[in-house]
Amino acid sequence: MARKPNSMYRQVKGPAYTRREYMGGIPASRITQFDLGNKKDIGLTKQVTLSVKESCQVRHTSLEAARIACNRYVSKRLGSQNYHLKVRVYPHHILRENKQATGAGADRVSQGMRKAFGKNVGTAARLKRGQKIMTIYCTPEGIESAKAGLKKASQKLPSPTELVVEDFEPAIKVEVEEN
Repeated sequence: MARKPNSMYRQVKGPAYTRREYMGGIPASRITQFDLGNKKDIGLTKQVTLSVKESCQVRHTSLEAARIACNRYVSKRLGSQNYHLKVRVYPHHILRENKQATGAGADRVSQGMRKAFGKNVGTAARLKRGQKIMTIYCTPEGIESAKAGLKKASQKLPSPTELVVEDFEPAIKVEVEEN
């Protein structure tokens, strides 16, 4: 049984609308940080990734709410140096809405669907099936807290999600000199 969309912006329709240089009045993205916690990844050997099961669009407000919920939970459980949270998508697609006037006399004021291009109301990230949204790098002891934090984040997103736990090889190797 297929899930019904709960938002008019959830479904991916038509080509992406991303050329900001040609339009004005685009609301700023609500996502303030894309990397949180221990950004050096020293000693973090596991990664837990949140990915979508269906193609969808995720609004910037949803991504920010998911980031805040996950970070708040994980930082309380693990401390700020025992994890690294990375948001892996950016909301490029611009959403437009043709607002309709309501109330008494709205039929005389409103233009209906005439020239209904709409105004910019926000941005969204277009995601493909299986695309990674967020990743938490942590120690083996922090896997359960990372999974619980990403589960809280998934409740803020419009699509069903899945969690994947993998080993992680840090890019930065710290060598200790012995004297």
